[in-house]
Amino acid sequence: MFSASVQPSIVSLFSSTGSDPLTLFSSHCDASLPSDSFVCILNDSTSEPAPPAPRTLINVKDDDGEDNSPDYALRQSVLHIQSPTLRTTYIRSPPAGPSSAAHSRGAPGHLGLKHPWMHLQVRNLHREWTFEVGLVDQSGREGIVRCATFQREPKLKLGRSPMLLLPLSFPPPSSRPLTSWCTIAIHLPSLLLHFSSGALTRNDEDEASSSARRSQYGMTQVPSGTYSHVSYVKVYATCRLRRLWFSEGGPQQHLPWEFQLYAAE
Repeated sequence: MFSASVQPSIVSLFSSTGSDPLTLFSSHCDASLPSDSFVCILNDSTSEPAPPAPRTLINVKDDDGEDNSPDYALRQSVLHIQSPTLRTTYIRSPPAGPSSAAHSRGAPGHLGLKHPWMHLQVRNLHREWTFEVGLVDQSGREGIVRCATFQREPKLKLGRSPMLLLPLSFPPPSSRPLTSWCTIAIHLPSLLLHFSSGALTRNDEDEASSSARRSQYGMTQVPSGTYSHVSYVKVYATCRLRRLWFSEGGPQQHLPWEFQLYAAE
């Protein structure tokens, strides 16, 4: 998608305040849960406009029924993604299905973004949440990194597309965060080394199941060495998303004013 383009130091892949926020994404919902599984745009501070029936918004308060202390909402439109079944409700860029590891570098269907940092601005809705990103090395080998709030320890699953599973956590209420919104920054090249970790593979499966998996898929080609580009991004339920972007610099890089978070008064 972007491999043949000149890529500036910051590329905004998603902005909830744009005229067509999902122009580079496809959205997927669980058809068996018409009331609970959906993706919509709404104002973060008012949760309006309400989604059309039979869709019903979840309560965005804590389990004890009280708002976060304090819970500065955004007076902006944001993307609301909710579902009790995470794996069936998500947005994906590019819209096409995941490419296989056999595809060459910059192949059609890949995002082709070469930036080493990925950033997400998300709101913690106190529900399970996950996102994933496909990474490709200079040899064209692809791996998937999935970060999830329900993941307890790092694991590596080998298969047709090796998957690195990483724990993800929001600031705990005891730390008294000023807002339930936060910006997550991930250095992508540093994650490639973990695809070659034997310890992470052993954490996931015992010796018998590991041997069976190797027999089924043969010698899995795991990404390693030099980072090349991102093949795709998926953001699953349940969360609110304001922006997703890639950059040459990390969290300290100077950002345009519109990337900043502003609370409702």
